[in-house]
Amino acid sequence: MSVSRPELFAHLDGLGIRHETVSHRPVFTVDEGRDIKATLPGGHTKNLFLKDRKGQVFLVTALAETEIRLNRLHRPLGSARLSFGPEALLFETLRVRPGSVTALALLNDTDGRVRFILDRALMEWPIVYSHPLLNDATTGMAPADLVRFAESTGHAPQLIDFTELLDDEVGTQ
Repeated sequence: MSVSRPELFAHLDGLGIRHETVSHRPVFTVDEGRDIKATLPGGHTKNLFLKDRKGQVFLVTALAETEIRLNRLHRPLGSARLSFGPEALLFETLRVRPGSVTALALLNDTDGRVRFILDRALMEWPIVYSHPLLNDATTGMAPADLVRFAESTGHAPQLIDFTELLDDEVGTQ
């Protein structure tokens, strides 16, 4: 059973987290929503649902402009090589569909299967934006409140500086 948007907002309210939501047409990619983002100043997120061959599952929430090197990300995570998780596993764990992947869906992972990875670059923005469970709206909150929300769901984030994974001197395995 998945959490509804009103239940998500009630959870945020219960934590005392200030949030604001704007409804818009559904957007499935970062590029599709550029015009919407232009009206909402702040750090916009992109989200990757990943798994490794050992069965670990990860949600990476990063600044939309951040370059993520999947072939290097496994090292700081202490995981096996990473690949995109299948849609069935995404729905099973976070109860969302592709295009609606969001850190706010961590509320649905009551079994604690998903490891939450957060881009350190998001912490530099006064407000960060995520989809509130569906891709037809965008919710903004302070980055510290996003962390507090994640912690309230049992998903303390692992902060990663993705620029450190861009260095060409990093060896490959």
